[in-house]
Formats: sequence, C-alpha cells, structure tokens
Amino acid sequence: MQSLGIGLGESLAEEYKAAQSLLDLLRQEQAFLIAADVDGLARLTEEKAGIAARMSALSSQRHRALAEAGVEATEPGMHAWANGTDAPADVRETWNGLLMLAQSAKELNRVNGMLINQHMARNQNALNVLHAAAQGGNFYGPDGQSTTKLGGRRLAAG
Repeated sequence: MQSLGIGLGESLAEEYKAAQSLLDLLRQEQAFLIAADVDGLARLTEEKAGIAARMSALSSQRHRALAEAGVEATEPGMHAWANGTDAPADVRETWNGLLMLAQSAKELNRVNGMLINQHMARNQNALNVLHAAAQGGNFYGPDGQSTTKLGGRRLAAG
C-alpha cells in the first residue's frame, strides 16, 4: 500500500492548497460581510464556486485511489489509512492538516452564515417598514385631513 501513498500524496497536497484558498476566500467574505460590501461579495462568488468544484474533483480522485487500493473509500477510511502504519509521514501530516483546514472553514462558514442572516433580517425589517408606509394609501382622507400615522419604527444605518 506504499504505492497508494505516492500518488495520493500529490493529490492531497493539491487538495490542501485548494482548502487553504477556500479558507482565505471565506475570510475575505467575512470582511466583506462586516463592511456590508455587496460588490465585494459578488466578486468572490464565482471564485468560491470554482474552488469548491476543484475540491470536489480532488476528493473524488482520492476516493477512487483508496478504492483501487482496497481501502474504504470514505473520509473515515482515509483517516484510518493515513494514521496507520502503511501511510507515509508526509501524507499523514497533509491529511491531518487538511482536516484542520476543513474544521476552520466550517466555523468560518457558520459565522458568515450568521452575518448573512443578520443582514437579511435588517433588510426584511426595512422592507416591512416601507411596505407598511406604502399600505397607508392616501396621505389625506376624504375630509382633507392628513391620515399619516405618527410614530412607527426608525431605521438605523450601519
């Protein structure tokens, strides 16, 4: 099974680089979300999709290599093999590093999701206020008196 490690090592190194790129993009995404930079977020979308597709292809390649070597073609199978005695040390290190990157990306993605939800809630509240104002209809009733309601909700920018 030593031959599995040779080809898999190169593939894992590529997968590690792709995961690092994804992590960098998630950090940029977080900065854009905090700054409410919609244009910046839009620029990241295509790049993120490309990296995700690349990572998916590399993962499939890894699973095929494992299956061909008679190792369970799953993440637990890879983990067991990489941390066993048959795997070269560099493959073990790269695999464990890849798992750490994946955990960091998962956490960044969770936080980014929370930031997105906050933006969406704020936008929905603003739309609700505008919609309620628009539902008021005429500003003057049939008697010529103002029908505009005083009070209501205030919007805070930022």
